[in-house]
Amino acid sequence: MKKIYCWNVNGIRAVYKKGFIDWVLSEAPDILCLQEIKAYPDQLPAELNGLPGYQSVWNPAQRKGYSGVAVYYRQPPLNVGYGLGIDRFDREGRLLVMEYPDFTLLNVYFPNGGMGDERVQYKLEFYQEIIEYCDGLRNKDKKVIICGDFNTAHREIDLKNPKNNMNTSGFLLAEREMLDEFLSRGYIDVFRHLYPDKVEYTWWDFRTRARERNAGWRIDCFYVSSNMIDSVADCVHFGQVYGSDHCPLGLYLPEDMTEGYL
Repeated sequence: MKKIYCWNVNGIRAVYKKGFIDWVLSEAPDILCLQEIKAYPDQLPAELNGLPGYQSVWNPAQRKGYSGVAVYYRQPPLNVGYGLGIDRFDREGRLLVMEYPDFTLLNVYFPNGGMGDERVQYKLEFYQEIIEYCDGLRNKDKKVIICGDFNTAHREIDLKNPKNNMNTSGFLLAEREMLDEFLSRGYIDVFRHLYPDKVEYTWWDFRTRARERNAGWRIDCFYVSSNMIDSVADCVHFGQVYGSDHCPLGLYLPEDMTEGYL
């Protein structure tokens, strides 16, 4: 089985001090997508730039200590894409695109709308641009995997206290409708497809010690295009892994699908 993992680390330098390297080497994912790295490669300890058995690509935000995504991988992709080609989004380091022979993988850190209406609108526009980008890939008969921190819980089952958060960014109707749009375009939320009634979360608020009460939100996801879903073996959350306010998650693909390049 081949493994693609995804984790919002909320600062790679912080999670590095909490056993990150030991966890990666123990789990040995074939691809590891990180969000909210909050660092440039030249700011990192040498161990993070030279993780044994891995190469890496980085797309940090222009603003230091903010946002940014990275991917560690065992086998190099055919091509790597950095961003959408739209400066107001790309300056925040929110996207890496990894093209492999049998699929294209997007590592995405979707915006947080919690700073007010302007950022909610920014977030909605970013969603729309990602959808259009993915549709462009599908028009070329690509199989698409989208992973990352979507920063929105889709259904009431996806957060502990839905009634209290109807007017909170991350569960606003307009944000949830963008996830509806993903589904309507032929993308599938893998975890919810496999486990329609399972209650699990991927993010817990540090400030309220929400993890101790498991008062969380499922906002980190793997979505795949419908022409890919039959190739997915499983999708799991690693809720027992600490170090960030998010937990990692994993997508499992059959060995024969990725033979020779993962």
